[in-house]
Amino acid sequence: MNKKRNKGFQMPHTYVLLISVMIIMAILTWIIPAGQFEVIKEGTRTVVVPNSWHAVESSPQGFFEIINSIPKGLVESASISIFIFLIGGAFMVINETGMVAAFIFKIAKLLKGRESLVIPVFILIFGITGATLGFSEETIVFIAMGVSLAIALGYDAIVGMSMIALGAAIGFSAGFLNPFTVGIAQGIAELPTFSGMGLRIVMFFVLWIVTSIYVMIYANKIKKDPTKSFMYSPYDTKRTQEKLEEVQMNKRHVAVGIIFAAGMILIAYGVIQYGWFVQEIGAIFMATGIIAGFVYGYGPSKIAELFVLGAKDMIFAALIVGVARSIVIVMEDGMIIDTIVNFLAGSVQILPGAVASVAMYIIQIIINFVIPSGSGQAAATMPIMVPLADAIGITRQTSVLAYQLGSGFMDSIMITSGVLMAQLSVARIPYTKWVRYLAPLMLIWLLIGMAFLLYAYNIGYGPF
Repeated sequence: MNKKRNKGFQMPHTYVLLISVMIIMAILTWIIPAGQFEVIKEGTRTVVVPNSWHAVESSPQGFFEIINSIPKGLVESASISIFIFLIGGAFMVINETGMVAAFIFKIAKLLKGRESLVIPVFILIFGITGATLGFSEETIVFIAMGVSLAIALGYDAIVGMSMIALGAAIGFSAGFLNPFTVGIAQGIAELPTFSGMGLRIVMFFVLWIVTSIYVMIYANKIKKDPTKSFMYSPYDTKRTQEKLEEVQMNKRHVAVGIIFAAGMILIAYGVIQYGWFVQEIGAIFMATGIIAGFVYGYGPSKIAELFVLGAKDMIFAALIVGVARSIVIVMEDGMIIDTIVNFLAGSVQILPGAVASVAMYIIQIIINFVIPSGSGQAAATMPIMVPLADAIGITRQTSVLAYQLGSGFMDSIMITSGVLMAQLSVARIPYTKWVRYLAPLMLIWLLIGMAFLLYAYNIGYGPF
Protein backbone atom coordinates (compact mmCIF):
# COMPACT_ATOMS: atom_id res chain seq x y z
CA MET A 1 0.00 0.00 0.00
CA ASN A 2 1.39 3.42 -0.97
CA LYS A 3 1.54 6.00 1.75
CA LYS A 4 1.21 9.67 1.02
CA ARG A 5 4.18 11.76 1.98
CA ASN A 6 3.73 14.78 4.18
CA LYS A 7 3.51 17.76 1.81
CA GLY A 8 4.10 20.29 4.57
CA PHE A 9 7.23 22.37 4.97
CA GLN A 10 10.45 20.47 4.31
CA MET A 11 13.89 21.78 5.21
CA PRO A 12 15.98 22.55 2.13
CA HIS A 13 18.98 20.53 1.02
CA THR A 14 22.27 21.23 2.82
CA TYR A 15 23.76 22.80 -0.31
CA VAL A 16 20.75 25.12 -0.55
CA LEU A 17 21.24 26.17 3.09
CA LEU A 18 24.94 26.87 2.54
CA ILE A 19 24.42 28.86 -0.64
CA SER A 20 21.61 30.83 1.02
CA VAL A 21 23.99 31.83 3.82
CA MET A 22 26.59 32.75 1.21
CA ILE A 23 24.11 35.04 -0.56
CA ILE A 24 23.21 36.71 2.76
CA MET A 25 26.91 37.35 3.42
CA ALA A 26 27.29 38.76 -0.07
CA ILE A 27 24.39 41.16 0.58
CA LEU A 28 26.10 42.27 3.80
CA THR A 29 29.21 43.25 1.83
CA TRP A 30 27.04 45.97 0.24
CA ILE A 31 25.88 47.19 3.66
CA ILE A 32 28.77 46.76 6.14
CA PRO A 33 31.71 49.16 5.59
CA ALA A 34 34.88 47.48 4.37
CA GLY A 35 37.84 47.61 6.74
CA GLN A 36 41.09 45.97 7.73
CA PHE A 37 43.43 45.51 10.68
CA GLU A 38 47.15 45.80 10.26
CA VAL A 39 48.92 42.50 10.88
CA ILE A 40 52.44 41.55 11.89
CA LYS A 41 54.45 38.33 11.85
CA GLU A 42 55.32 36.74 15.20
CA GLY A 43 57.37 33.68 14.38
CA THR A 44 55.18 31.53 12.15
CA ARG A 45 51.98 33.33 13.18
CA THR A 46 50.31 36.35 11.65
CA VAL A 47 48.57 38.40 14.36
CA VAL A 48 46.46 41.53 14.40
CA VAL A 49 47.79 44.87 15.64
CA PRO A 50 45.34 46.23 18.29
CA ASN A 51 43.49 49.46 17.46
CA SER A 52 44.74 49.31 13.86
CA TRP A 53 41.39 48.89 12.12
CA HIS A 54 40.92 51.34 9.26
CA ALA A 55 38.42 51.76 6.48
CA VAL A 56 39.41 50.53 3.03
CA GLU A 57 37.86 50.71 -0.40
CA SER A 58 34.56 48.84 -0.51
CA SER A 59 34.54 45.50 -2.33
CA PRO A 60 30.89 44.41 -2.57
CA GLN A 61 30.37 40.88 -3.84
CA GLY A 62 28.13 40.57 -6.88
CA PHE A 63 26.80 37.61 -8.88
CA PHE A 64 30.12 36.69 -10.48
CA GLU A 65 31.98 36.89 -7.16
CA ILE A 66 29.38 34.63 -5.53
CA ILE A 67 29.59 31.89 -8.16
CA ASN A 68 33.39 32.24 -8.33
CA SER A 69 33.68 31.74 -4.57
CA ILE A 70 32.52 28.13 -4.88
CA PRO A 71 35.41 26.85 -7.06
CA LYS A 72 37.74 29.08 -5.05
CA GLY A 73 36.47 27.45 -1.85
CA LEU A 74 37.01 24.01 -3.37
CA VAL A 75 40.60 24.92 -4.24
CA GLU A 76 41.34 26.39 -0.79
CA SER A 77 39.87 23.35 0.98
CA ALA A 78 41.43 20.85 -1.43
CA SER A 79 43.66 19.31 1.23
CA ILE A 80 40.66 18.34 3.37
CA SER A 81 38.62 17.22 0.35
CA ILE A 82 41.46 14.95 -0.85
CA PHE A 83 41.81 13.69 2.73
CA ILE A 84 38.12 12.72 2.65
CA PHE A 85 38.53 10.90 -0.69
CA LEU A 86 41.53 8.94 0.65
CA ILE A 87 39.63 8.00 3.82
CA GLY A 88 36.60 6.89 1.79
CA GLY A 89 38.68 4.74 -0.55
CA ALA A 90 40.80 3.14 2.18
CA PHE A 91 37.84 2.49 4.47
CA MET A 92 35.93 0.81 1.63
CA VAL A 93 38.80 -1.66 1.17
CA ILE A 94 39.04 -2.32 4.91
CA ASN A 95 35.27 -2.57 5.32
CA GLU A 96 34.93 -4.99 2.40
CA THR A 97 37.22 -7.46 4.16
CA GLY A 98 34.58 -7.82 6.86
CA MET A 99 37.05 -6.94 9.62
CA VAL A 100 35.02 -3.96 10.81
CA ALA A 101 31.75 -5.91 10.99
CA ALA A 102 33.43 -8.87 12.71
CA PHE A 103 35.12 -6.59 15.26
CA ILE A 104 31.92 -4.67 15.94
CA PHE A 105 29.85 -7.82 16.47
CA LYS A 106 32.53 -9.11 18.82
CA ILE A 107 32.14 -5.92 20.89
CA ALA A 108 28.34 -6.16 20.68
CA LYS A 109 28.41 -9.70 22.12
CA LEU A 110 30.79 -8.71 24.91
CA LEU A 111 28.54 -5.78 25.83
CA LYS A 112 25.29 -7.71 25.66
CA GLY A 113 22.94 -5.97 28.08
CA ARG A 114 25.49 -3.24 28.79
CA GLU A 115 25.58 -1.60 25.35
CA SER A 116 25.19 1.93 26.68
CA LEU A 117 28.60 1.72 28.41
CA VAL A 118 30.31 2.12 25.04
CA ILE A 119 28.96 5.69 24.77
CA PRO A 120 30.75 7.36 27.73
CA VAL A 121 33.92 5.33 27.03
CA PHE A 122 34.15 6.47 23.40
CA ILE A 123 33.24 10.06 24.31
CA LEU A 124 36.01 10.05 26.93
CA ILE A 125 38.62 8.59 24.55
CA PHE A 126 37.90 11.09 21.79
CA GLY A 127 37.49 13.87 24.35
CA ILE A 128 41.06 13.29 25.49
CA THR A 129 42.32 13.34 21.88
CA GLY A 130 40.51 16.65 21.32
CA ALA A 131 41.85 18.16 24.55
CA THR A 132 45.46 17.13 23.96
CA LEU A 133 46.00 16.65 20.22
CA GLY A 134 43.34 19.07 19.00
CA PHE A 135 41.53 16.33 17.07
CA SER A 136 39.00 17.83 14.67
CA GLU A 137 39.51 16.89 11.00
CA GLU A 138 41.15 13.68 12.23
CA THR A 139 37.82 12.39 13.61
CA ILE A 140 36.46 11.96 10.07
CA VAL A 141 38.56 8.76 9.88
CA PHE A 142 36.53 7.19 12.71
CA ILE A 143 32.98 8.37 11.93
CA ALA A 144 32.02 5.45 9.66
CA MET A 145 33.21 2.90 12.23
CA GLY A 146 31.39 4.71 15.04
CA VAL A 147 28.17 4.69 13.03
CA SER A 148 28.53 0.98 12.23
CA LEU A 149 29.13 0.17 15.89
CA ALA A 150 26.12 2.20 17.04
CA ILE A 151 23.82 0.51 14.53
CA ALA A 152 25.09 -2.92 15.55
CA LEU A 153 24.31 -2.07 19.18
CA GLY A 154 20.73 -1.15 18.24
CA TYR A 155 21.13 2.63 18.06
CA ASP A 156 21.30 4.94 15.04
CA ALA A 157 23.85 6.94 13.03
CA ILE A 158 23.38 10.00 15.25
CA VAL A 159 24.56 8.04 18.31
CA GLY A 160 27.55 6.76 16.34
CA MET A 161 28.58 10.23 15.24
CA SER A 162 27.97 11.64 18.72
CA MET A 163 30.39 9.18 20.32
CA ILE A 164 33.18 10.38 18.04
CA ALA A 165 32.42 13.98 17.06
CA LEU A 166 30.95 15.25 20.34
CA GLY A 167 33.73 13.57 22.30
CA ALA A 168 36.37 15.39 20.29
CA ALA A 169 34.30 18.60 20.50
CA ILE A 170 34.18 18.75 24.30
CA GLY A 171 37.89 18.00 24.44
CA PHE A 172 38.70 20.64 21.85
CA SER A 173 36.56 23.20 23.69
CA ALA A 174 37.92 22.46 27.18
CA GLY A 175 41.37 22.20 25.62
CA PHE A 176 43.39 21.68 28.78
CA LEU A 177 46.41 20.75 26.60
CA ASN A 178 45.22 21.85 23.15
CA PRO A 179 48.19 23.47 21.36
CA PHE A 180 46.07 24.76 18.47
CA THR A 181 43.70 26.89 20.57
CA VAL A 182 44.78 27.40 24.18
CA GLY A 183 48.48 27.15 23.32
CA ILE A 184 48.29 29.83 20.63
CA ALA A 185 45.92 32.09 22.58
CA GLN A 186 48.05 31.95 25.74
CA GLY A 187 51.16 32.70 23.68
CA ILE A 188 49.53 35.86 22.30
CA ALA A 189 48.33 36.80 25.80
CA GLU A 190 51.89 36.26 27.14
CA LEU A 191 50.63 33.69 29.65
CA PRO A 192 52.66 30.61 30.69
CA THR A 193 51.86 27.81 28.26
CA PHE A 194 48.91 25.70 29.45
CA SER A 195 48.68 27.62 32.73
CA GLY A 196 45.31 27.48 34.51
CA MET A 197 44.96 23.82 33.50
CA GLY A 198 43.15 22.76 36.68
CA LEU A 199 39.95 24.66 35.90
CA ARG A 200 39.97 23.44 32.31
CA ILE A 201 40.29 19.79 33.45
CA VAL A 202 37.32 20.21 35.81
CA MET A 203 35.34 21.76 32.95
CA PHE A 204 36.29 18.86 30.66
CA PHE A 205 34.90 16.28 33.08
CA VAL A 206 31.71 18.28 33.60
CA LEU A 207 31.21 18.44 29.83
CA TRP A 208 32.00 14.71 29.50
CA ILE A 209 29.43 13.73 32.14
CA VAL A 210 26.71 15.99 30.73
CA THR A 211 27.34 14.95 27.12
CA SER A 212 27.47 11.24 27.98
CA ILE A 213 24.16 11.43 29.86
CA TYR A 214 22.51 13.34 26.99
CA VAL A 215 23.63 10.85 24.34
CA MET A 216 22.76 7.83 26.53
CA ILE A 217 19.23 9.13 27.19
CA TYR A 218 18.65 9.54 23.45
CA ALA A 219 20.26 6.15 22.68
CA ASN A 220 18.17 4.26 25.24
CA LYS A 221 15.01 6.00 24.06
CA ILE A 222 15.45 4.98 20.42
CA LYS A 223 16.52 1.45 21.36
CA LYS A 224 13.16 0.99 23.09
CA ASP A 225 11.28 2.69 20.26
CA PRO A 226 13.12 3.16 16.90
CA THR A 227 10.42 5.59 15.75
CA LYS A 228 11.83 8.12 18.26
CA SER A 229 15.05 8.32 16.25
CA PHE A 230 15.61 11.55 14.32
CA MET A 231 16.76 9.28 11.49
CA TYR A 232 13.51 7.30 11.45
CA SER A 233 11.39 7.53 8.34
CA PRO A 234 8.39 5.34 7.51
CA TYR A 235 9.07 6.07 3.82
CA ASP A 236 12.70 4.93 3.91
CA THR A 237 12.82 1.62 5.73
CA LYS A 238 16.19 0.77 4.20
CA ARG A 239 17.85 3.74 5.92
CA THR A 240 15.78 3.36 9.09
CA GLN A 241 16.26 -0.37 9.59
CA GLU A 242 19.81 -0.63 8.27
CA LYS A 243 21.68 -3.44 10.00
CA LEU A 244 25.12 -4.92 9.57
CA GLU A 245 25.37 -8.48 8.31
CA GLU A 246 26.90 -10.55 11.11
CA VAL A 247 30.42 -11.73 10.28
CA GLN A 248 32.36 -14.31 12.28
CA MET A 249 35.94 -13.23 13.02
CA ASN A 250 38.66 -15.33 11.39
CA LYS A 251 42.46 -15.21 11.17
CA ARG A 252 42.45 -12.91 8.15
CA HIS A 253 40.19 -10.47 9.98
CA VAL A 254 42.65 -10.48 12.87
CA ALA A 255 45.52 -9.79 10.45
CA VAL A 256 43.62 -6.87 8.88
CA GLY A 257 42.79 -5.59 12.37
CA ILE A 258 46.48 -5.63 13.30
CA ILE A 259 47.34 -3.66 10.14
CA PHE A 260 44.57 -1.17 10.91
CA ALA A 261 45.69 -0.75 14.54
CA ALA A 262 49.31 -0.30 13.41
CA GLY A 263 48.20 2.43 11.00
CA MET A 264 46.28 4.25 13.73
CA ILE A 265 49.24 4.03 16.13
CA LEU A 266 51.57 5.38 13.42
CA ILE A 267 49.16 8.27 12.76
CA ALA A 268 48.97 9.09 16.49
CA TYR A 269 52.77 9.00 16.76
CA GLY A 270 53.17 11.24 13.72
CA VAL A 271 50.65 13.77 15.01
CA ILE A 272 52.34 13.95 18.41
CA GLN A 273 55.98 13.71 17.34
CA TYR A 274 56.04 15.45 13.96
CA GLY A 275 52.87 17.54 13.86
CA TRP A 276 51.32 15.59 10.99
CA PHE A 277 48.12 17.02 9.56
CA VAL A 278 45.58 15.90 6.97
CA GLN A 279 48.09 15.27 4.15
CA GLU A 280 50.27 12.89 6.15
CA ILE A 281 47.31 11.29 7.95
CA GLY A 282 45.58 10.71 4.61
CA ALA A 283 48.70 9.14 3.14
CA ILE A 284 49.11 6.72 6.06
CA PHE A 285 45.42 5.79 6.06
CA MET A 286 45.53 5.20 2.28
CA ALA A 287 48.56 2.92 2.68
CA THR A 288 46.84 1.13 5.59
CA GLY A 289 43.80 0.37 3.43
CA ILE A 290 45.90 -0.91 0.52
CA ILE A 291 48.12 -3.10 2.71
CA ALA A 292 45.04 -4.45 4.52
CA GLY A 293 43.56 -5.43 1.15
CA PHE A 294 46.68 -7.38 0.17
CA VAL A 295 46.86 -9.05 3.59
CA TYR A 296 43.24 -10.20 3.24
CA GLY A 297 44.05 -11.71 -0.15
CA TYR A 298 42.71 -9.16 -2.61
CA GLY A 299 44.60 -8.55 -5.86
CA PRO A 300 45.70 -5.08 -7.07
CA SER A 301 42.72 -4.65 -9.41
CA LYS A 302 40.20 -5.57 -6.70
CA ILE A 303 41.80 -3.09 -4.29
CA ALA A 304 41.78 -0.36 -6.95
CA GLU A 305 38.13 -1.04 -7.77
CA LEU A 306 37.09 -0.86 -4.11
CA PHE A 307 39.18 2.23 -3.49
CA VAL A 308 37.50 4.10 -6.35
CA LEU A 309 34.04 3.05 -5.13
CA GLY A 310 34.83 4.31 -1.63
CA ALA A 311 36.19 7.62 -2.89
CA LYS A 312 33.09 8.01 -5.08
CA ASP A 313 30.86 7.70 -2.01
CA MET A 314 32.68 10.70 -0.49
CA ILE A 315 31.90 13.16 -3.31
CA PHE A 316 29.11 14.85 -1.34
CA ALA A 317 31.31 15.20 1.75
CA ALA A 318 34.32 16.49 -0.19
CA LEU A 319 32.32 19.06 -2.15
CA ILE A 320 30.42 20.35 0.86
CA VAL A 321 33.67 21.29 2.61
CA GLY A 322 34.48 23.60 -0.31
CA VAL A 323 31.00 25.12 -0.38
CA ALA A 324 31.20 25.84 3.36
CA ARG A 325 34.60 27.49 2.84
CA SER A 326 33.15 29.70 0.07
CA ILE A 327 30.96 31.52 2.64
CA VAL A 328 34.08 32.73 4.44
CA ILE A 329 35.68 33.65 1.09
CA VAL A 330 32.76 35.94 0.25
CA MET A 331 33.25 37.76 3.57
CA GLU A 332 37.03 37.91 3.16
CA ASP A 333 36.85 39.24 -0.39
CA GLY A 334 34.13 41.67 0.67
CA MET A 335 36.50 42.97 3.42
CA ILE A 336 33.86 42.83 6.15
CA ILE A 337 35.33 40.28 8.60
CA ASP A 338 37.68 42.75 10.29
CA THR A 339 34.91 45.33 10.49
CA ILE A 340 32.64 42.83 12.26
CA VAL A 341 35.44 41.84 14.67
CA ASN A 342 36.29 45.50 15.42
CA PHE A 343 32.68 46.45 16.06
CA LEU A 344 32.02 43.49 18.36
CA ALA A 345 35.23 44.00 20.34
CA GLY A 346 34.52 47.70 20.78
CA SER A 347 31.06 47.00 22.18
CA VAL A 348 32.59 45.23 25.21
CA GLN A 349 34.32 48.36 26.55
CA ILE A 350 31.17 49.95 27.94
CA LEU A 351 30.17 46.89 30.01
CA PRO A 352 31.00 46.11 33.66
CA GLY A 353 33.53 43.32 34.34
CA ALA A 354 31.33 40.24 34.93
CA VAL A 355 29.00 41.15 32.09
CA ALA A 356 31.99 41.99 29.87
CA SER A 357 33.48 38.51 30.38
CA VAL A 358 30.21 36.93 29.19
CA ALA A 359 30.04 39.45 26.35
CA MET A 360 33.54 38.40 25.22
CA TYR A 361 32.29 34.81 25.16
CA ILE A 362 29.24 35.71 23.06
CA ILE A 363 31.39 37.79 20.71
CA GLN A 364 33.82 34.90 20.19
CA ILE A 365 30.82 32.69 19.34
CA ILE A 366 29.69 35.20 16.71
CA ILE A 367 33.21 35.61 15.33
CA ASN A 368 33.55 31.83 15.12
CA PHE A 369 30.89 31.90 12.42
CA VAL A 370 33.03 34.15 10.21
CA ILE A 371 36.42 32.66 11.23
CA PRO A 372 35.79 28.91 11.65
CA SER A 373 39.46 28.05 12.26
CA GLY A 374 40.37 27.84 15.97
CA SER A 375 43.97 28.96 15.48
CA GLY A 376 42.89 31.59 12.94
CA GLN A 377 40.36 33.01 15.40
CA ALA A 378 43.03 33.18 18.10
CA ALA A 379 45.38 35.12 15.82
CA ALA A 380 42.61 37.49 14.73
CA THR A 381 40.92 38.19 18.06
CA MET A 382 43.32 37.66 20.96
CA PRO A 383 45.57 40.65 20.13
CA ILE A 384 42.41 42.77 20.43
CA MET A 385 40.83 41.01 23.41
CA VAL A 386 43.96 40.93 25.60
CA PRO A 387 44.45 44.73 25.91
CA LEU A 388 40.67 45.06 26.16
CA ALA A 389 40.66 42.65 29.11
CA ASP A 390 43.44 44.63 30.77
CA ALA A 391 41.48 47.86 30.34
CA ILE A 392 38.21 46.58 31.84
CA GLY A 393 39.72 44.57 34.69
CA ILE A 394 39.37 41.01 33.38
CA THR A 395 42.33 38.66 33.73
CA ARG A 396 44.03 37.63 30.50
CA GLN A 397 43.43 33.98 31.41
CA THR A 398 39.69 34.67 31.53
CA SER A 399 39.84 36.26 28.08
CA VAL A 400 41.57 33.11 26.80
CA LEU A 401 38.83 30.98 28.38
CA ALA A 402 36.16 33.12 26.68
CA TYR A 403 37.96 32.62 23.35
CA GLN A 404 38.44 28.84 23.64
CA LEU A 405 34.81 28.20 24.62
CA GLY A 406 33.44 30.62 22.04
CA SER A 407 35.53 29.11 19.28
CA GLY A 408 34.90 25.49 20.30
CA PHE A 409 31.28 24.75 21.12
CA MET A 410 29.61 26.10 17.99
CA ASP A 411 31.82 24.08 15.63
CA SER A 412 29.50 21.14 16.35
CA ILE A 413 26.44 22.88 14.90
CA MET A 414 27.74 25.70 12.69
CA ILE A 415 26.88 25.43 9.02
CA THR A 416 30.16 27.12 7.99
CA SER A 417 32.21 24.33 9.63
CA GLY A 418 33.65 22.23 6.83
CA VAL A 419 34.65 19.49 9.28
CA LEU A 420 31.09 19.17 10.61
CA MET A 421 29.69 19.04 7.08
CA ALA A 422 32.16 16.29 6.21
CA GLN A 423 31.36 14.32 9.37
CA LEU A 424 27.63 14.49 8.68
CA SER A 425 28.17 13.44 5.07
CA VAL A 426 30.24 10.40 6.07
CA ALA A 427 27.60 9.47 8.67
CA ARG A 428 24.81 10.23 6.14
CA ILE A 429 22.97 12.43 8.62
CA PRO A 430 21.05 15.43 7.20
CA TYR A 431 22.24 18.70 8.72
CA THR A 432 18.73 19.72 9.76
CA LYS A 433 18.21 16.47 11.71
CA TRP A 434 21.55 16.91 13.45
CA VAL A 435 20.54 20.45 14.50
CA ARG A 436 17.23 19.22 15.92
CA TYR A 437 19.05 16.54 17.90
CA LEU A 438 21.94 18.70 19.13
CA ALA A 439 20.20 22.02 19.87
CA PRO A 440 19.24 21.22 23.52
CA LEU A 441 22.74 19.93 24.30
CA MET A 442 24.28 22.98 22.63
CA LEU A 443 22.24 25.25 24.91
CA ILE A 444 23.44 23.25 27.95
CA TRP A 445 27.07 23.53 26.76
CA LEU A 446 26.74 27.28 26.30
CA LEU A 447 25.27 27.72 29.79
CA ILE A 448 28.04 25.59 31.32
CA GLY A 449 30.59 27.77 29.53
CA MET A 450 28.94 30.89 30.89
CA ALA A 451 28.96 29.50 34.44
CA PHE A 452 32.67 28.70 34.24
CA LEU A 453 33.42 32.16 32.82
CA LEU A 454 31.60 33.89 35.66
CA TYR A 455 33.44 31.70 38.15
CA ALA A 456 36.75 32.54 36.45
CA TYR A 457 35.97 36.26 36.69
CA ASN A 458 35.05 36.03 40.36
CA ILE A 459 38.20 34.13 41.39
CA GLY A 460 40.52 36.29 39.25
CA TYR A 461 41.48 33.25 37.13
CA GLY A 462 45.18 33.65 36.50
CA PRO A 463 48.09 33.82 36.95
CA PHE A 464 47.05 37.17 35.50
